[in-house]
Amino acid sequence: MARRTGRPSYQLDKADVRRQRTVRFAAVAGVVALVTALLGGLIGYQVGRPDATEATIASIKQDEAKRDAQQIVELIDTARRVRDQVAPVLAGIKTETTGGRAPDPAKARQWQEVMRQAAEPFADPPSGATATNVARGGLRGAVQQASLAVDAYALAAGVPAAQRAAALDVSARQAAEAATIWSVAATQLDQISVDSGKGHQHVFLDTDPHEGALTPDGAAEGTGG
Repeated sequence: MARRTGRPSYQLDKADVRRQRTVRFAAVAGVVALVTALLGGLIGYQVGRPDATEATIASIKQDEAKRDAQQIVELIDTARRVRDQVAPVLAGIKTETTGGRAPDPAKARQWQEVMRQAAEPFADPPSGATATNVARGGLRGAVQQASLAVDAYALAAGVPAAQRAAALDVSARQAAEAATIWSVAATQLDQISVDSGKGHQHVFLDTDPHEGALTPDGAAEGTGG
């Protein structure tokens, strides 16, 4: 039996030829598109993937944010304790220096001990974010100024009566300055507390707003974070 063969290529229908070319073209185009997609995805991954340095920086920033959030909580607690120590002393100095009383050496020694204890939390402060360091530094400055007011009161107890009024006036002005410094630090502490999501924390002294100290805003405690 003779072997069956197809028609010679020159006898193929033109439509068949076009169909074969279209199929080959589509197959080649599909392969090219697939390779292009794979290469594009690989290049995009390589470009978009953070390198080791960027990953390290992001990790450090994340750790710093956690550390600062914890420091803010601790500083708020410290500020409340120190305020409860300092506030009665500043109020006492105001009363003693404006009431015409002679300075009491025993009371002066008692206040000096209170101020020594109030200064202890700020003796070796940790390093934190700039805004937190500012708040902590302000509170420390207020305590130092209050300590000077107490020392001036103690000195007034040992000077002649003719010089006592001037010494007491210095003590009163230093106490007022301590309250003003504290109010600035308390305002900063309130702001970083809000920024960190803890809401408003009003760790202010009870002061006369006419004396120049800042006062808390009207926001409710714990809101705004």
